[in-house]
Amino acid sequence: MLIYLRVLKESFNFAFNALRNNKLRTFLSLLGVTIGIFSIIGVLAAVDSLKHEIEGSLSALDKSTLYLARFSFGPTDIPNWKREQFPDVTYEEYQFLKRSVPDLKAISFALNVNPETVKFEDRSVSNVDIAAVSYEYYDIEALQIAEGRFYNESESNSGSPVIVIGDEIAASLFGNAQIAIGKRLRLYGRRFTVIGVLKKEGTGLFGNSKDTAVMLPANMARKFFGSNSRFTFPAIIIKPEKGVDTEGFIAVLTQKLRNYRGIKYGEGENFFINRLAGFTDLIDNMIGTLNILGFAISFFSLLVGGFGIANIMFVSVKERTNLIGIQKSLGAKNKFILLQFLFEAVILAVIGGLVGLLLVYLIVVITTQLGTDFEFILSTWNIILGASISTLIGLISGIIPAISASKLDPVEAIRSGY
Repeated sequence: MLIYLRVLKESFNFAFNALRNNKLRTFLSLLGVTIGIFSIIGVLAAVDSLKHEIEGSLSALDKSTLYLARFSFGPTDIPNWKREQFPDVTYEEYQFLKRSVPDLKAISFALNVNPETVKFEDRSVSNVDIAAVSYEYYDIEALQIAEGRFYNESESNSGSPVIVIGDEIAASLFGNAQIAIGKRLRLYGRRFTVIGVLKKEGTGLFGNSKDTAVMLPANMARKFFGSNSRFTFPAIIIKPEKGVDTEGFIAVLTQKLRNYRGIKYGEGENFFINRLAGFTDLIDNMIGTLNILGFAISFFSLLVGGFGIANIMFVSVKERTNLIGIQKSLGAKNKFILLQFLFEAVILAVIGGLVGLLLVYLIVVITTQLGTDFEFILSTWNIILGASISTLIGLISGIIPAISASKLDPVEAIRSGY
């Protein structure tokens, strides 16, 4: 066992000295692997960061949550002209489903409206996202309140002029020193009393965030837009009881709404029940595809690095043929010669891989220091993957040159030096 360890040590020393004595050649060989590993791990880290961002944005919502609306979240076989004729869901349908659908944990009516300007005295914030939802939305999304409270059932049903605002809206209108609760904002030409401030959550999916949004009762918004406005997109958000069979629940929900709308047997639905689980599955598939494409594209740059190492190793064998002959004539075995060149190739690849990983890490540090909204992360798995790939490239690139060196005839090898 000690003999094998000594052989490994001597082989490593020979390989390291050879790399140190040929600095320019070593640098050029490292460059190819560095670019390859940087490309692969950079792409994988970027995709992982995107996935982390998306999951963070959707973490508050249960995957069993359903969105009932006239539009679909994903692709559908129903032609566009037919979908355009679908009626909007109504507040009355929300009330009906709330009364009649079993195993219902929470159901909320929502109106998707255009961004507006919110004013307080001489200050204003433009392009504010308006979330007009009924009071049950608080339980569906598990909202976090930093100050005050969310509006209750009575305020929601009567359409009271109360409002819950995001953290950034509060800071922009009132400053950090002032208390927002009780202040009166101006929106839609009306005054709204601030009753709650949402806890800061950071940038959300695709840049949106509740930090820059306000929430008000859906019935208050209905007073401004009416019940049949094509400028709003009503939706009913539904959360079943935990443990309920989702397919069975959707079947009951579908039949209830078909009966309410008077859809006859054999006719297709004129509404969509969108599943959040299906949306997240779609995102997972997209991320998986991005990973594969990124890996495939980056693989070519890594392949070039591998060929570079193999080429350098063949040159190294050629240059040291005389030395190999001397070593073998002094008793060095084929195994020692093979390990010597194999170690050289692996060391080249591993150092190149580590430099590539270091470059990715520096990008992570820089983006963190700059305080960008997008959090770039480098996972332990990607670090291990990068090191493993670079080691594998070294083994593959160096095995043929190492075998050719170990099989050299000592007499012929010594002669080649003269």
